[in-house]
Amino acid sequence: MRMTSPSRALLLGVAASALLSGAATAQTATPPPQTATVDDVIVTGAPYGISQRATTIATDVIDQQALSTSPAVSLGDLVSNRPGIRSTDFAPGASRPVIRGLSGPRVQVLTNGIGLIDASSVSPDHAVATDPAEASRIEIIRGPATLVYGGSAIGGVVNVIDDRIPTKIPEGGLSGVVSTQVSSVDDGRSGFGRVTVGSGHFAFNLDGVRRKTSDYDIPSPAISARKAEADGIDRGPGGTQPNSYTDLTAWGVGGSYIIDKGYIGASYKDTDSEYGTVAEENVFIKLNQERYDVRGEYRFDDGPFSALRGSYGHAKYTHTEFEDVGEPGTIFNSDGWEGRADLVQRERNGWNGAVGVQGLSRNFQAIGEEAFVPTVDIDELGVYTVQRLDRAHYGFEGGLRYDRRELSATPIGGVSQVNREFNNWSASVAGFLRPAPGLFLGLSLAHNERAPSEVELFADGVHIATAAYETGDLNLNSEKVNTLEGTVHYDRGRFTGDLHVYHSWYNGFIDERATGADYLYEGEEFPIFQFVQTDARFYGFELEGAYSLWESGDRKLSLEGAADFVHAQTDLGPAARIPPYSVTGRLALTSTPFDASIEVRHVGEQDRVANAYELPTDDYTLLNLAAAWRPLTDHNVTIFAEARNLTNEEAREHVSFLKDIAPMAGRNLRVGVAYRF
Repeated sequence: MRMTSPSRALLLGVAASALLSGAATAQTATPPPQTATVDDVIVTGAPYGISQRATTIATDVIDQQALSTSPAVSLGDLVSNRPGIRSTDFAPGASRPVIRGLSGPRVQVLTNGIGLIDASSVSPDHAVATDPAEASRIEIIRGPATLVYGGSAIGGVVNVIDDRIPTKIPEGGLSGVVSTQVSSVDDGRSGFGRVTVGSGHFAFNLDGVRRKTSDYDIPSPAISARKAEADGIDRGPGGTQPNSYTDLTAWGVGGSYIIDKGYIGASYKDTDSEYGTVAEENVFIKLNQERYDVRGEYRFDDGPFSALRGSYGHAKYTHTEFEDVGEPGTIFNSDGWEGRADLVQRERNGWNGAVGVQGLSRNFQAIGEEAFVPTVDIDELGVYTVQRLDRAHYGFEGGLRYDRRELSATPIGGVSQVNREFNNWSASVAGFLRPAPGLFLGLSLAHNERAPSEVELFADGVHIATAAYETGDLNLNSEKVNTLEGTVHYDRGRFTGDLHVYHSWYNGFIDERATGADYLYEGEEFPIFQFVQTDARFYGFELEGAYSLWESGDRKLSLEGAADFVHAQTDLGPAARIPPYSVTGRLALTSTPFDASIEVRHVGEQDRVANAYELPTDDYTLLNLAAAWRPLTDHNVTIFAEARNLTNEEAREHVSFLKDIAPMAGRNLRVGVAYRF
């Protein structure tokens, strides 16, 4: 099944059918605002938007003000210190979010609700084709309860939202942000700028980011003591991490036609990135992606639906691995499109809802001697609905989604094409109470089904990035999981807090296990790993809290804390690369002109490992300081500074494939300035 033009038209056709079917269940009412105006309202979980303090799913939001002073790092590293989230930490140029111990295809990384159409989920050394500096907002969903983006998002969703396609005319006809920063640990230099101009019904946006770093400093030898002892090798010198440099340039342009009832716009983006793989001292990667997007919204005056929203993205992605001699080696190409249409129901007596359709078509190619996955065509079509009834003291929400996914490929060494089609159903239901002012209690149950990825089905070859020979299984079935999650939000007086406790039961968990055999490649032995299915259980919690110690006018001194924990067990033993617990404490002073904080973060030891190739990881404690000063009366200029890992602690991220040959960065001083207008 290839999605041709008629298939794309089906996106709007299904939405139109939903419009007719929903007419009997909704009544005309005064249209609510369609654009979130409160900072804590998130749109990734549901098209109609829900406050963070009233959602049964675990969420995080990084707003534009925080992003303008955030470290100039890749997406996974930016979000990695939040509860329940870590980074693959493969290299500074390539890191992807890990949520509740899950990564790769189980965590969807989106831009404005549309897939990236890159190759970042294929291998941990593949960079995400978007940079956090481009974002005006990043929304994170931890866990599988959102059905808007498909059953594949079993681990969660990270949605990078930018303003490249403007949705409103900027106040005064001009808005934007400019920021620049330097860092000592990697001789880093970065800058970002965005400007939006508007007049009448038209608005235009131009943005760009430039980042360049050298090999970063490390507080210890690159080789861990555990690996040196296990392999009988010398740890070598410390100083810097070989082949960890980055060089990124990305720019985009967009424009919109905006009226009172909505907007329609288009954008273009070009990303060029070069970075060292760290895994091999002389191998580096160059990637390029060109992306086109169209997005729009129309708000109805009356009827059962308040708005129709649509978005479409097309991208061409090329990723080339080079040896030190400059000769291109393996090439990965991804060319495809993704689109979605959402009909948002008109709010009626606390009842909100939406119906939608989503489709994608992608061609993935791996070319070269080290191509461990064949060329694959991937097509998917999904339809869904999410509904929520929110009364003063109680409420309910739920959703249903159907996905059809087809993958077609000729296996490596094969002569005939193999087609696998998966029909998956996902559903969720939740209830919540507000038994007292400032207290929200929620309980949700979600069932999700995920089709195997192209790697899990078709891999057959040496994968240098993971130091293994990986073998897929053409007979894999869909992975199924049931998740029970409890939620507590508290916000009253001096104290605010959030607690999420979850337990997931997997049927047919797709795991990668060592077979005990080795494969000889270019004089080196690689262990053979096979994708298999087994049952599994994941359970854990995420906790955040803040207590106001002192307040006077706009000045506030707070004590903040966070903790997380995840335990993962399969029928074959512990799941691989599960992060250990973490505890973070912070003392923060905030005011209109000045902010400052001191933070201590402790990450525990991890000795529950899946096999002999995954070594345990020692615990570590990091001490961090941060400050921001807004010297002007309009407070639009922010001068910021941050010192991380002040004690120069040796720290290794357990979920990383490279943890035993690449520790995290040592002591780092970062300073910069941001101007928002």
